[in-house]
Amino acid sequence: MDVVALVLALVVWACGGSPESASGPGTQPDEGSEPVALQLTLVASGLESPVHATSPVGDPRLFVAEQAGVIRIVRAGNVLGVPFLDIRDRVRTGSERGLLSLAFHPGYASNGTFFVNYTAANGATRVERYSIMADGDVADPGSGHLILEVQQPFSNHNGGHILFGADGMLYVAMGDGGSGGDPQGHGQNRETMLGALLRLDVDGGDPYAIPPDNPYAGSASFRPEIWAWGLRNPWRIAFDRTRGLLYVADVGQDRIEEVDVVPAGEGGLNFGWAIMEGSECFGGGACEGQDLVLPVLEYDHSEGCSVTGGLVYRGSAIPEVRGHYFYSDHCQGWLRSFLYENGAATARRQWNVRAIGDVTSFGEDSDGELYVLSADGRLYRLQAS
Repeated sequence: MDVVALVLALVVWACGGSPESASGPGTQPDEGSEPVALQLTLVASGLESPVHATSPVGDPRLFVAEQAGVIRIVRAGNVLGVPFLDIRDRVRTGSERGLLSLAFHPGYASNGTFFVNYTAANGATRVERYSIMADGDVADPGSGHLILEVQQPFSNHNGGHILFGADGMLYVAMGDGGSGGDPQGHGQNRETMLGALLRLDVDGGDPYAIPPDNPYAGSASFRPEIWAWGLRNPWRIAFDRTRGLLYVADVGQDRIEEVDVVPAGEGGLNFGWAIMEGSECFGGGACEGQDLVLPVLEYDHSEGCSVTGGLVYRGSAIPEVRGHYFYSDHCQGWLRSFLYENGAATARRQWNVRAIGDVTSFGEDSDGELYVLSADGRLYRLQAS
């Protein structure tokens, strides 16, 4: 998220609505009757700037990351009083910095390990591994083990999302380093880990090994951690493991917010920043003929300010929308979805649900049910009404 957009949204988050205007391809949700009516049901409140929510496989608890550096457990709608993890003493927060996401190891049920992505006191992005204590509701703050540290030249565009793919690799979404217009050219520079999606084998070495099928594994010229590049500020990525797809919501500069969908197993893709912003050439240069990933869906700033990437619904409670990707906008707070079919975003909808304001992220529990987080400390569940 951009600093200006974030600050404005935090001050005036009650700007929700259903924009009528549209410009550019794929901006206006399809018209027509909805296959089911949806609602956002309040599950918990009193959280402090929640920015991510997830669950280990088969675990009924929902773990919520608060930006200041605390992970809370929500069990049966109750926020437990004792934090799961509290690392506020090492997290630099404010604006787009802070504790930004967590990911449970695929073998969490047996090894009790998980990973966090946060901004350190020196402004760098740090990915660390932690372990739980005997009480499974509490992690050991002293067990932190550094996996990755990437220096950040500016305070925004940290990216910050980590998650495991079906291949068991840890994916790290990095922004371009911040400011505006990518002044240091990180988006198209494969010698830096900024502006890129990284892929690490955290089980193959300490702190990690390079997967041999990474596109630049063994390269003397490019960072071997890179799986894809050309990203501005990916504010949430998501895997649809059922169909083997990767969704990337990349925050735009001045005009266009975008969502990209690519095969999860295809590395070496260039998402275009800062040659392009969305489907348009950026900065006055030519962009035709480049081998770049084009957005599946985009919208301009008449409809929002900063895309909040979501998740593909794979739960059982709302079968009518199974396979649909849900997303929002940080300022406008609407809820939209689409179905990815034959390379296009189809069945696009803006849902008639309560406007909850400043949407920071989406979450998913172990049953595949989806949640929406708001900066005012509330957690909502997506349900049929």
